Amino acid sequence: MIEPLRLTEAEPPWHSREASGVLSRLETDAARGLSTHDAELRLARHGPNQLPSPPRRPPWLRLLLQFHNVLIYVMLAGAAVTALLEHWVDTGVLLIAVLVNAVIGFIQEGKAESALAAIRRMLSLHATVCRDGERRTVPAESLVPGDIVVLVSGDKVPADLRLIAAKGVQAAEAALTGESAPVEKSSAPVPADSPLGDRQGMLYSGTLIASGMATGVVVATGRDTELGRISVMLEQVRATTTPLLRQMDRFSRWLAGVILLLSAGTFVLGVLWRGHTPGDMFIMVVALAASAIPEGLPAIMTITLAFGVRRMASRQAIIRHLPAVETLGSVTVICSDKTGTLTRNEMTVQKLVTAARVWDVSGTGYAPDGGFHLAGTAVLVDDYPELAEIGRAALLCNDAALHRRGDAWQLDGDPTEGALLTLALKAGLDADLTRTGLPRTDVIPFESQHRFMATLHHDHEDHGLIYVKGAPERILGMCDRQRADDRDQPLDPEYWHRMASECAADALRVLAIAVKRLPAPRQELHFSDAESGFTLLALFGSIDPPREEAMAAVAECASAGIRVKMITGDHAETARAIGAQLGIGRGKPALTGGEIEGLDDDRLRRLATDIDVFARASPEHKLRLVQALQANGQVVAMTGDGVNDAPALKRADVGVAMGMKGTEAAKEAADMVLVDDNFATISNAVREGRGIYDNIRKFILFMLPTNGGEGLVVIAAILFELLLPMTPAQVLWINMVTSSTLGLALAFERPEADVMRRRPRDPRESLLSWFFVWRVLMVSLLIMAGTLGLFLWELGRGAALETARTIAVNTVVVAEMFYLLCSRYIHRSVLSREGLLGNRYVLIAIAACVLLQIAYTYAGPLQRIFHSTALNTEEWLRVIGAGALIFVFAELEKAVIRAWRNRGQTPV
Repeated sequence: MIEPLRLTEAEPPWHSREASGVLSRLETDAARGLSTHDAELRLARHGPNQLPSPPRRPPWLRLLLQFHNVLIYVMLAGAAVTALLEHWVDTGVLLIAVLVNAVIGFIQEGKAESALAAIRRMLSLHATVCRDGERRTVPAESLVPGDIVVLVSGDKVPADLRLIAAKGVQAAEAALTGESAPVEKSSAPVPADSPLGDRQGMLYSGTLIASGMATGVVVATGRDTELGRISVMLEQVRATTTPLLRQMDRFSRWLAGVILLLSAGTFVLGVLWRGHTPGDMFIMVVALAASAIPEGLPAIMTITLAFGVRRMASRQAIIRHLPAVETLGSVTVICSDKTGTLTRNEMTVQKLVTAARVWDVSGTGYAPDGGFHLAGTAVLVDDYPELAEIGRAALLCNDAALHRRGDAWQLDGDPTEGALLTLALKAGLDADLTRTGLPRTDVIPFESQHRFMATLHHDHEDHGLIYVKGAPERILGMCDRQRADDRDQPLDPEYWHRMASECAADALRVLAIAVKRLPAPRQELHFSDAESGFTLLALFGSIDPPREEAMAAVAECASAGIRVKMITGDHAETARAIGAQLGIGRGKPALTGGEIEGLDDDRLRRLATDIDVFARASPEHKLRLVQALQANGQVVAMTGDGVNDAPALKRADVGVAMGMKGTEAAKEAADMVLVDDNFATISNAVREGRGIYDNIRKFILFMLPTNGGEGLVVIAAILFELLLPMTPAQVLWINMVTSSTLGLALAFERPEADVMRRRPRDPRESLLSWFFVWRVLMVSLLIMAGTLGLFLWELGRGAALETARTIAVNTVVVAEMFYLLCSRYIHRSVLSREGLLGNRYVLIAIAACVLLQIAYTYAGPLQRIFHSTALNTEEWLRVIGAGALIFVFAELEKAVIRAWRNRGQTPV
């Protein structure tokens, strides 16, 4: 036996070899197949015909990784030291904050990626093979190179096969190549450099036999198949992190560094300059760190994203990976598959050519809605009897069937035949009555060798009819007449060739149909009956049409500064024509997969930005294009529904799969699944994503000043040898309970009106601009001044330390309540009914916070834990007055900013 059975790089590929040469190379026999002994030896050598399971991260490891965050490390260190000093309340509050964040992160991560498992499920369960000279059914996992496999219509291909015999074989390869219509197959070899979709002598694992009978020899199994190669690519593809996570990581590291330096500096100054003991200073430093760390930020960010997921689910978009919600808002390029995503994946006749006139046919898909138009004007079918004759021929010379299920029409059979059947229904024919009136008695099925299908019928009145349809050049050779306005006249071949060329130039697939009357009914149909004597009825121009809603969505994306690119496995002419209809790549050439292979990475990076239509693209090409765009600094969303899209879906910043017609592999590799397969849903998702990012910025702009104010209060107390206005436990009460309760309301802010008129934000931009730094410093100083001022005022009037601290805590919280109203809009004023009352969740959060502070101030258990005391009316009025002043100053600052912006000077 030849070793190895896998081809070497020096050998020509299987698809370029004659079938006899493939059988010889694999040492097998077309009639007898392998012996059982040989099959067992090969199975031991090559392994089972299945894809290996990927390693899974155990739940305990996923939980531990939730603690892998620099801010969490700071909090854990603080908890450890406070425990050593036996400050148990502070230790408990810190640990609870850490655990809450870890649990929320663990839950939101959801289930692990299972794209490889979905691809494995696509393999067929059983296969019919020839072994020891007889046919037998074996598990698909036991197939080996050299096995002879027999397939019929409806079978799933169990391994990669080289055809050795084919009769009328068509394979549905859309999931693998993106080709919308079934592909004709034959046993003839093709050039070695033929792209995947043009290898007519090959059948690939996981695809479906749409029609005909095939016999093939197994040339690859398991990981060596095209499906397995995609699986390997998927294992090697490294999923990217999102812009928000990258920004939050940088922000967290920066903030942790600032907090640690500030804490260490304060500790040193307090011990060496002010003479405090290390133990006392450490408690003060813990209070400082606790005040500066935004403990609620991870939890609130997660909850904000989760609310976005819920809203998007109501708009038919299911989010599988939580941070992808925000990433949608920063997308700069959408790379979309054509078939089933931008188009309907339903062939439709759009042009009908007769000898007398050219008709445009309206309507899309298999629903018989629409009609016939001449020069843009709709006409009545009854006024043109030839339409009924053409529809009758299209219906009778047809093996497809349409079924209405609810509001949808579903096809059983070939998509092109489905398009012809829909045309007949648009012409007013009843399928059952027509077939009963002209029953079929015989058929010559379509085969690639003769390129036509013929059917024999009789009309119960001793009249016979033969209808034939197929490739225009083949049908024209059978005809000597053409029908025009119910009259037969001599055939004009030049006219028909010209019209066929015009249809093809519009990327329409062209079929011709003809009829031949017989003097008497017959029971059998022979090839000799289809040689001549036919009358040409019409040419059909069909295409998988673009979705109308996709056209509107592409235009909306353009207005939002998002570039839409189409990457498809279909032919370049078809891709260009569909792209032009959608408004993608008009006036620009299409780049083919073969051309992509000849480009190095630098050249591809340059072309990927300029070209918008990519045709005959393999999985590797799609992946390279996504990587090239990302290398140019683009944030890329990739949409698709086939197995061939899975690696690029995983590599993209946001992978978007189709829910209805998408394969499980695509859904599992994606971050988002469109339930309704509607490209237009993506623009809604982008709007939601931009709104969510705005809300996260608003929340950070709300939380950081409150933390900053607390931190400045502690630093001032240490530097000026003052008593601490707040203990570490009281600081954590503010950060984890009141701040988080108030900040949560900002998650419910609706996207602002102009959100889809903005350019996409630069993913490299900092989360906080210089304007944000200014706003944080300003509000922090105001909160510090109000809190420290009241604290010292109360001590000066002889109030107890516990009372002064209770007033300080309530001053910070009331200031947060007023500042929350300001934070609804970053620049706009909130002094309006919409600004003050437009978000009911803000009002609910303020009411809840009021109740929490009443409990903090008056409830006995909380008084014992936090050492708080009851306040009188006069003390409450001073607290409310300090908070109101912050509201006034913040609104004045926004008014000044707006005035500067209106004069063309923006400080942002």
